[in-house]
Amino acid sequence: MKGEKVLEERSLKVVDSNTTFFGKLSNTLSKIMIPTKIGINGIVINLKRNNLLKTFENNINFKDNINDDKKHALEQKYQEAYSLYLEAIDKYIMDSVYKKVKTNTASEFEKTAMGNYYKITQLKEKDYNEYKYQKQKYLIELDYESLKLNAKEKIIKKYNEFYVTQMDSFYKGILKCYSVKLAECNRKSNDEKLDVYNKIFDTLQEYISNIITIKFQSSEGPVIQEKIGSEVQRLDQFDIGVLEPKDYVEKNMILLGISRTIFTHSLPLVATEQCYEKLLKDIRKIIVADKTKKAKLETYNIFLDLMEAYSIKLLSGKVYWEKVEERENYKKFYAEYEKTETAKEKEILFLKREIKTIEDNKENKEILNFYKERLISYGAMKNIKNICRTSSNYTRTRKVNR
Repeated sequence: MKGEKVLEERSLKVVDSNTTFFGKLSNTLSKIMIPTKIGINGIVINLKRNNLLKTFENNINFKDNINDDKKHALEQKYQEAYSLYLEAIDKYIMDSVYKKVKTNTASEFEKTAMGNYYKITQLKEKDYNEYKYQKQKYLIELDYESLKLNAKEKIIKKYNEFYVTQMDSFYKGILKCYSVKLAECNRKSNDEKLDVYNKIFDTLQEYISNIITIKFQSSEGPVIQEKIGSEVQRLDQFDIGVLEPKDYVEKNMILLGISRTIFTHSLPLVATEQCYEKLLKDIRKIIVADKTKKAKLETYNIFLDLMEAYSIKLLSGKVYWEKVEERENYKKFYAEYEKTETAKEKEILFLKREIKTIEDNKENKEILNFYKERLISYGAMKNIKNICRTSSNYTRTRKVNR
């Protein structure tokens, strides 16, 4: 990652030192010293940030005809400036926020910030790759929030290009970590799998909420906005009121669609495919659980959108198939899809494919019956009475769907 240099951490432990005279004296002195340290650290951060932005601009705007040694020197200067900048922010947290929490003088915001900082440090032993991205992302976010409150518009605009560039790198790195974890799902419990899925969806939502608006204002913003602007607007409807289970499925479906543009390689097709399959399992359960015909129909319409996003938009770009038979079946399905002209024809095709996909699982009996009823109502499947005699005096009749 450009400009990346891992920072080593000191472990944090908040200790209650208010119980002794020396503890109280220490807290009093700390309260007196903290404002001074905040001021000093603030000046240092400003200096490091200004130097960082200067080297960042030099690094991205160098002329194409300069030699490799010059390019390497610019890159090296940027990496050094970036590391010193992060260290200054980290020192601010340790000298200011941490001590304010320890002396019980911290605001709720500072307490939350310290809690998040501590959670990130715990990642170091569990997953170092995720830790290094989350830590750097956290430090830069913290400074950016401070900058928005105190800096002039000109400075913020200058900082934004660096901010978006780094945030893109962090989110891509984090999603790569989750993609690897998802590939290992066969060795994980159901709760662990669900946790990974939730982290992927939460990370995508966080990116859209915090970064995408700034990215739209960047040099590449118009191109990105043209590709995903309408989908980002669709997400606005989920910011109001309490979401129902089907709303979460629809929102995550939109997020996955956006990810195919922004995070194509960080969240590769195989990981995205698993996410879509997870959403399909969820929507089937919701259709079965819905109590009214209206609710079922609303959820079913989301299912149809999900089927099109998964079966057409995603799988049509799939190059590697583990089973040749699956690839050939999909080719036939896609060829039939291209011949469809109406929404009804597409729906029938989706239902037939869905039935073939899940019919061997006994747990899907109820949803299969729902699908078959839809096909019967369209005349795409018939109820045929199958009469078989078990004795001369008794005839048994059962319905067979075809």
